[in-house]
Amino acid sequence: MTRRYFGTDGIRGLANKHPMTSEIALKVGMAAGKLFQNGSHRHRVVIGKDTRLSGYMLEAALMSGFTAVGMDVFLLGPMPTPAVAMLTRSLRADLGVMISASHNRYDDNGIKLFDPDGYKLSDEVELEIERLIEGPSEPLLASADSIGRATRVESAQERYIEFAKRTLPKNLRLNGLRIVIDCANGAAYKVAPEALWELGAEVIKIGVDPNGRNINYKCGSTAPEALIDKVREVRADIGIALDGDADRVVIVDEKGAIVDGDQLMAVIAESWNRRGKLSAGGIVATVMSNLGLERYLKGQGLSLARTPVGDRYVVEHMRRHGYNVGGEQSGHIVLSDFTTTGDGLVSSLQVLACVVATGKPVSEVCARFTPLPQVLQNVRYVNGKPLEDSRVQRAIEGAKQKLGDGGRLVIRPSGTEPVIRVMAEGDDEGLVNTVVGDIVEAVRTAAKAA
Repeated sequence: MTRRYFGTDGIRGLANKHPMTSEIALKVGMAAGKLFQNGSHRHRVVIGKDTRLSGYMLEAALMSGFTAVGMDVFLLGPMPTPAVAMLTRSLRADLGVMISASHNRYDDNGIKLFDPDGYKLSDEVELEIERLIEGPSEPLLASADSIGRATRVESAQERYIEFAKRTLPKNLRLNGLRIVIDCANGAAYKVAPEALWELGAEVIKIGVDPNGRNINYKCGSTAPEALIDKVREVRADIGIALDGDADRVVIVDEKGAIVDGDQLMAVIAESWNRRGKLSAGGIVATVMSNLGLERYLKGQGLSLARTPVGDRYVVEHMRRHGYNVGGEQSGHIVLSDFTTTGDGLVSSLQVLACVVATGKPVSEVCARFTPLPQVLQNVRYVNGKPLEDSRVQRAIEGAKQKLGDGGRLVIRPSGTEPVIRVMAEGDDEGLVNTVVGDIVEAVRTAAKAA
């Protein structure tokens, strides 16, 4: 069955355009609500959102759909994606929902669904929800006396803050650390600065004034320039940038240099391995993680298992093979001892624990390896399937031959937008740039001809 609504990370699109409309959100609530009702108890769903203007619209539509099929709704308001996953488990809910388009612009939005254990749904379950969405609504509706209720969880922020703090040793404090936190005008704009302050840090906040339209706008993990400037201005020890739903993090060291997810995973893996906490003898990352990370881990006697792009695939591999550290270069880091999805705040706290333990500056703690030259270019297209074009196939084969065993090539279509992502890495930066340029040109030519 062809997927009509779900992509690699839930349902996502331009707000008020198919499929991100109130009508579809209503049907998603009805379909998912019906599918996750098992037994005769009162069924619960937890709904969180980020700060996008369209979140109000989609929240109301989802709430209507869930209550119509007999589910009680717990509304969290603006909360990070990992908080929704955590509270789904904590509140013994049957389903969790996050309304967010993560790092996208404000005019996009999305719907992410979590099972009772706080994990993203499998492809099979998503396809079953799609089948119910396409079917008649009448059979899904509850009787008049079984319609659900909606309740706002007033303690949601405090519960998540306490959860995040408890991922650290009880006596660990951040006293003496000056931290700049950029919350991307998104879901963590209240909870992240509060958690750091309660742990004793001096906190300078930016990206904490959401207005519905400024989420991720010139701020957050995908635009860290403002954070870099502020770290240098106030001579901070560290800068932390979250994205719109706070499931990813980018660190800036005291010199203003960016530390990506690959370095952060190396820091955490080395620390946990030294303390006997790392399971399965390595970590899980995606095909986009730098070859330098793989070589570094090998030097530590650790392995790197690679998956397709998407934190759900990382989590699936972690669960299947017993890993407890995994993530993506973009800053989605999953620490399964604590969380079921990426958690930018919890990940940054683990890095801060290493800084406190060593007493060294962030620039030393987070420089675990020298990344190989890696070039990534995105090519947007309108029609056709450029990767199937013979010119593109020839360019790809030629690139593989040039890179040989000393490099890697990853070409993939985006799961959320009409974009082909072309990435290459190797020891020779000039060669890497050449092969990426050749493939990009071939894709553009194919796209124009389609």
